[in-house]
Amino acid sequence: MRTASIFAVGWIGFCAIASFALAEGAHTMVAPNDIKWAPAPKMLPAGAEAAVLFGDPTKEGLFALRLKVPAGYAIPPHTHPAYEVVTVISGATNLGMGETADRGATKALPAGSFFALPPGMAHYVYFDEETVVQVTTNGPWGIKYVNPADDPSN
Repeated sequence: MRTASIFAVGWIGFCAIASFALAEGAHTMVAPNDIKWAPAPKMLPAGAEAAVLFGDPTKEGLFALRLKVPAGYAIPPHTHPAYEVVTVISGATNLGMGETADRGATKALPAGSFFALPPGMAHYVYFDEETVVQVTTNGPWGIKYVNPADDPSN
């Protein structure tokens, strides 16, 4: 399995435009209309947009980001190096567990749903409608595809 690192050029450029930097000891507040969407990093399949709300995914430490995906979007089986804590903001996520994608084995999670996955737990997701999820975890963020051929950064 190959790890796609957040230090890829796409992430570095993406994080450079993130407008919600955190000064030590400061607080962060982001209203929905203030979110600045940009193309998601190349470690994710094409078509997603992302916005960093807090922290820096390229560095050690806590961060929060939102992903906006179009209807029909999918992320093949993969793992992450740290806990992944996700809230479905709008739309719905179809989450499946394991190293082989099986759409029939997914659980539909509508807006307002929450899930948390420990490091190294293989999972995959399908989106039947435009969806926004919020991911909170510790950086540096990475994704390791079970099948290296699924890695869009190849």
